[in-house]
Amino acid sequence: MSVRDDQIIRELSHYVHEHPADRMALLPVYDAARDHSQRRTCNHEQRCPLVVTGAVVVDEHNRVLCLRYEGGYALAEAEPEEADDSLSEAALRLLAEEVGIRDVWAWPGAERPFLVDVARPGQHRYGSRLRVGIRYLFRSHSRAVFPAAIETGAAAWVPLAQIGIVSVRSRVERHLIGTG
Repeated sequence: MSVRDDQIIRELSHYVHEHPADRMALLPVYDAARDHSQRRTCNHEQRCPLVVTGAVVVDEHNRVLCLRYEGGYALAEAEPEEADDSLSEAALRLLAEEVGIRDVWAWPGAERPFLVDVARPGQHRYGSRLRVGIRYLFRSHSRAVFPAAIETGAAAWVPLAQIGIVSVRSRVERHLIGTG
């Protein structure tokens, strides 16, 4: 099985229900996913929004797992692949492949996306399409990452205060204090 447009529609519908202020920003991707689902194909000539997914993993010290990227560290995100059964599985797949993370669990009460962020063309590395990042929140122990990944700098546990994406930082903070 693979991630299908109807799963993207369900996840976006749930998210917009929980976060109505984000509705307008997400309409283009919702409409494109509905169109894909109804037609069972894409006829947008590579202009439709690109959906990526990401796992935000927080350890017992409230640090966030990041991967080495362009001389610094960034949250991991990946495009779903045919072998992925769900968007959250696709989010964890990249971390498993890159740093061998294991023993990860969904944050209680946050099994659905906790953040959907939109980047316009030119604000991301994916080209001329609108990029929509569907992010899931997970917990793990800091030792769940292969030690070599941390020792070589391929990954790092970054203090929450140093996460540069304000929307991610504030949503994680709300979950930490129980108002997420």
